[in-house]
Amino acid sequence: MNEFIPAAKPIIGDDERRAVDAILATGQLAQGTEVAAFESEFSEVLLDGRAAVAVNSGTSGLHLGLLAAGIGPGDEVVVPSFTFAATANSVALTGATPVFADIEAEHYCLDADAVRAVVTDRTAAIMPVHLYGHPADMEALGALADEKGLKLFEDAAQAHGASLDGKRVGTFGDFAMFSLYPTKNMTSGEGGMVSTGDAEIERRLRLLRNQGMKRQYENELVGFNARMTNIHAAIGRVQLTKVNGWTEQRQRNAAFLTENLRGVATPAVANGAEHVYHQYTIRVSDDRDGFVTALREEYQIGSGVYYPIPNHRLPSFQRSEELPVTEAASREVISLPVHPSLSAGDLERIVDAVNALAKAGA
Repeated sequence: MNEFIPAAKPIIGDDERRAVDAILATGQLAQGTEVAAFESEFSEVLLDGRAAVAVNSGTSGLHLGLLAAGIGPGDEVVVPSFTFAATANSVALTGATPVFADIEAEHYCLDADAVRAVVTDRTAAIMPVHLYGHPADMEALGALADEKGLKLFEDAAQAHGASLDGKRVGTFGDFAMFSLYPTKNMTSGEGGMVSTGDAEIERRLRLLRNQGMKRQYENELVGFNARMTNIHAAIGRVQLTKVNGWTEQRQRNAAFLTENLRGVATPAVANGAEHVYHQYTIRVSDDRDGFVTALREEYQIGSGVYYPIPNHRLPSFQRSEELPVTEAASREVISLPVHPSLSAGDLERIVDAVNALAKAGA
């Protein structure tokens, strides 16, 4: 029997273990100089020098970013429903209201026309998600934000190193968040990184993550314990030296799949966009769940369905919006393995399996 090919595979090696051991040997485990170094290096490698603030999770990064940008009760923030629930959760946790808008069908990111349709006099911001590693249409969304006097934020949880017309994601909005969860394109074990070009937002982020303190016991505002540890930063610093190479391998893997898959809709890439393929997402219009089961049981190939229930249909939100493009995507998407650990043989097996299933279902 063939060895199972997982949908995702975190890469943790001897370099990461040595880095953690070095921190353990110092006894300085909590946030400290290692975190500061990670922030500086993340800024240089992925943000073209924009400030970076490390936190303990991506969700914390969104939550604190929103608070630092002044979002709170009475505000509305337009978000996609086709994404992980953390995007809308973070808005709700500030006391503001997430307002769901539809996506465009090709890249699964917020559609600017759909956003325009839901903007009200209570709308304070737009927060697109660079889903699956493909940048949202920041030109159209930015123009709309400027026209309406709205703030613009970025959920870049899945998009480390992605760009649009040469401009890196994470450098468009008032703030942006990158997740460092184990299955992301790079990891710190757990954690998040918030980027901003606004000095006041950066100052408030650093306060909010540390109980509202810059100096111990001098609490300037009500804050949280959302600090990253030196241990996690040590892992992140090692991964940061490798992420660009891993991204290139993801892109090569994606190119092979796109060239060879038949009978399914493969990912589109917008003009001027650099897709970093956190996920390689195809669409199957007939019996998606049966397709996933057959991949796993007949061919020993893992896959993921991101996301089977749109946020606005979740019990936690239960909204009545009609979002037809979102609903269709939720019924049809399948994310195939694209991670850097795949061998040439793995890629050929994936192609053979998908093509066989697509042909059988035709």
